[in-house]
Amino acid sequence: MDAEITEREYMHSGHVGCPGCGATIAMRFFLKAMGEKTVLVLPACCWSIIAGSYPQSTLKIPVIHAAFETGGATASGVRAALDMLGDTETTVVTWAGDGGTFDIGFQSLSGAVERNEDFLYVCYDNEAYMNTGIQRSSSTPYGAWTTTTPGREWKKMRKKNIVEALVAHRIPYAATASIAFPEDLLRKAEKAKGIKGSRFLHIYASCPTGWRIPSEMSVKIARMAVQTNIFPLYEVEDGLRYTINHKPRGYLVREYFRHQGRFQHLTDRDLDEIQKMVNEDWELLLRKAGERV
Repeated sequence: MDAEITEREYMHSGHVGCPGCGATIAMRFFLKAMGEKTVLVLPACCWSIIAGSYPQSTLKIPVIHAAFETGGATASGVRAALDMLGDTETTVVTWAGDGGTFDIGFQSLSGAVERNEDFLYVCYDNEAYMNTGIQRSSSTPYGAWTTTTPGREWKKMRKKNIVEALVAHRIPYAATASIAFPEDLLRKAEKAKGIKGSRFLHIYASCPTGWRIPSEMSVKIARMAVQTNIFPLYEVEDGLRYTINHKPRGYLVREYFRHQGRFQHLTDRDLDEIQKMVNEDWELLLRKAGERV
């Protein structure tokens, strides 16, 4: 059952996120599930700016700003310090973008979860290095324009499947979530909060600036990503047990791509190829969940 959304807020309204920023929507919902007994580790990312610099803060919980590549290591140290103080109630959370998770921070993350450190790592995924100028990351999807994959040089590689990379570590819990499905997001955050060991939450967070969409389309685009099976909602326990949380009718991906400026260069042939990739990935997920293809 999905969680109820509390009216209590742990995030001030005066932040500096862009209009329609999916990352700020994700944080607002996420903290409603986590509550005040939370310490947040912020590797370099958009949220390093949105959170504000000391002594001011957008958030009503303790925040530790960390280097780009140290999300997993810093969270491990914070957890050890709290344990030495006898504080077993506070949840340690690393909140990082795709650059600090898929790429620059992956070594630190992998090392921490291999040790099964007791913390929750959250990646809000806007599919590029948005804070530094919309550069391509390994989270950037096939076909996307970025400032480092411009014009005819749009990205020709598939997006890294970060959840499967974490599942391969056999961690207690890994899941996807979306800002367009807040009840599902809160339920998974609350579930992860109650689990010991390493947990990973991958949140789809649209970026109007980098994706070239109107700010009012942010949530709609996020919903379409789920409805087209581009970003399925599922969870994996102990690296073995898959549960698909939402089974859409599988709309054609063309509608999703049509609304975003970063994909306007794609031809019908390109879109047909992407549709095949999406179908293939969805069928693979169904098999892992033990469901009929």
